[in-house]
Amino acid sequence: MKKVQQYILLVTLGFGLSTIAQQTPAGEQKEVVTIVGATAHIGNGTVIKNSLVIFENGKITFVVDATTTKIPYRGTVIYAQGKHVYPGFIAPNSTLGLGEVDAVRATRDYDEIGSMNPHIRSLIAYNAESKVTESIRPNGILLGQITPRGGTISGTSSIVQFDAWNWEDALVKEDDGIHLNWPNTYKRGRWWLGEPRGYKPNKDYPEQLEKIKSFIKQAEAYGKTPADSQNESFDAMQGLFNGSKKMYVHTNGEKEIIDAITTLKESGVQRIVLVGGYEAYKVTNLLNKNNVSVLIQRVHTTPSNADDDYDLPYKLPILLVEKGVLVALQSSGKMERMNTRNLPFLAGHLVGQGMDKEMALQLITYNAAKILGIDKDYGTLEVGKSATLFISEGDALDMKTNLLTYAFIDGREISLETHQTKLWKRYMKKYSGE
Repeated sequence: MKKVQQYILLVTLGFGLSTIAQQTPAGEQKEVVTIVGATAHIGNGTVIKNSLVIFENGKITFVVDATTTKIPYRGTVIYAQGKHVYPGFIAPNSTLGLGEVDAVRATRDYDEIGSMNPHIRSLIAYNAESKVTESIRPNGILLGQITPRGGTISGTSSIVQFDAWNWEDALVKEDDGIHLNWPNTYKRGRWWLGEPRGYKPNKDYPEQLEKIKSFIKQAEAYGKTPADSQNESFDAMQGLFNGSKKMYVHTNGEKEIIDAITTLKESGVQRIVLVGGYEAYKVTNLLNKNNVSVLIQRVHTTPSNADDDYDLPYKLPILLVEKGVLVALQSSGKMERMNTRNLPFLAGHLVGQGMDKEMALQLITYNAAKILGIDKDYGTLEVGKSATLFISEGDALDMKTNLLTYAFIDGREISLETHQTKLWKRYMKKYSGE
């Protein structure tokens, strides 16, 4: 009887794994791939109408105008006339792979107990077989910055690609930066504790700011003198003072942005990225002076203040780009993991607001790669860079025509099948009468 029970358990587990596992990651590129005739959107503003793109061993070897070259086609040839080829889209500030089902606590692993956790590494919690992560690949999103949440200092993020067996295989850039949630000068009344609703001045703001200053100063002093014992939190902070890590500051208000940049620069932090930045357009001179780039808040949202322009969230990136600020798009917020699939359409929305289409594309390719520090290998279709790219039937920034036929990560052709595409095919047959 015991053997029968064990057999049933094994069969049940096997069936469960077969129904929930992600597509098997692709093997290394073995044959040269040639893409002919597609409109190539390089990612840096350049467009080649009739392109020839060749890559081998995971690297791009040719990107040229097909009408001006006699380079022979090699290996697998993909005739893509009338289609478009793009660099893989990049999703910064994401919790993909750190949470699966919001209603199930056991599947959420994006925050830790405590307020100062720079040593907490999101990378080792990343689930490479997440079905949510798998579902965003058919929209062209092939890389992302996996970012912790919670506390004052949430922890350390890393960059991964979205076709791997485990976090070790997925890794693109390890421990790229530390994430700091700057306190607000105003806070909302906690009605469940009997406090009045609405916003009121945060009386604890000076104290909260001082705690951040003190922690950073202690970390800097720790790195300058031999320590009697190891402090993992302070060890993790050292990259901020030598420039090997970036400080990602999550804040939105004008005063908070000014305080954050001023405080961090005075504390010896070398490189700062603003995350959110709702009122960043008011302090563009400060941003440019201190070389601060911005991962702008999700543009599909409503204004935060009663006296804001109704379309302020939509045009925020445009206001910053026009002032010379380096900007990329991100989609954190409510239902952020599943909404990451809409990242290209956030860029497409900016085109409707007047931004040049290739500039909008840069906000999810080249600009994102530069801010995350991976532009040497990703973000554009250029010789020597990773062959992380995809072919779309039409405009990839338009949800009506973003229909991928091929996608490659480091030259490996990945599957575009997901649990959603399987359900779509199943029910299309049902309701079409087939």
